[in-house]
Amino acid sequence: MCNTCGCGGDDARIEGSSHRHDQAHDADHDHGYAHGHDHDREQGDEHAHAAGSPGGDGRSRLLRLERDILAKNDRFAGANRSRLADRGIFAVNLVSSPGSGKTTLLVRTIEALRPRVPIAVIEGDQQTHRDAERIRATGAPAVQINTGKGCHLDAHMVGHAMDRLAGESALPEGGVLMIENVGNLVCPAAFDLGESHKVAVLSVTEGEDKPIKYPDMFRAASLMLLNKCDLLPHLRFDVEAAIGYARRVNPAIEIIRVSAESGEGMAAWCAWVEAGVAAALRPSR
Repeated sequence: MCNTCGCGGDDARIEGSSHRHDQAHDADHDHGYAHGHDHDREQGDEHAHAAGSPGGDGRSRLLRLERDILAKNDRFAGANRSRLADRGIFAVNLVSSPGSGKTTLLVRTIEALRPRVPIAVIEGDQQTHRDAERIRATGAPAVQINTGKGCHLDAHMVGHAMDRLAGESALPEGGVLMIENVGNLVCPAAFDLGESHKVAVLSVTEGEDKPIKYPDMFRAASLMLLNKCDLLPHLRFDVEAAIGYARRVNPAIEIIRVSAESGEGMAAWCAWVEAGVAAALRPSR
């Protein structure tokens, strides 16, 4: 149970393994760091009780529980971040609503960068391995995480997926780890995965007001990719309004207009990634 947002996350699975995101497995498993994970059924029971309790006492228990879960996630994220830094890996957490074109954009990015930069991908979806299969078709290694009822990835799931890549000698030292999060503009904003940056993908087929409707996500992102720009002649989408809204919630956010179909902005996006790779390598050299 994801107690922070109320979604069910105990049935999350890493592709090709028997890993379930639950207490029994976590008690004996260690992916390179100490591990007191108790994102468990007992807490889920407390969450249910608190949510159903009248008055402030239940509400305060729920808030304490949410803080505990995020604090535990942050510890796992810190361990992931240290592991990535030790290997000079630039990690990007791609976040968006469903249907923004993240996977197609990711495929084009791999095709453009992979001759020069090692890339591996962690795919997050509630069900199916379709996106991981699309990534593997480019020649890049990919691990699929199916979250079941869960609406976001967390740092613990990502740590296990990194284990899987490392076991296949596919963790891209000196390269890029792309993490495609579950399509959702709410919960992924709160969960640090150990990434270098969150990159928010906003498609022009969505409303230009998404940044002010979901400000936490755009506030957490370092870069906004305004995607599917090849469709602009056919849509009533106000690009300047979208950019203005994004900068209203996050004045420091960078913005690149892109299209996986036409290639618009891909050179600028790939240059941003390569600059991140160079920065990730500097501390270890």
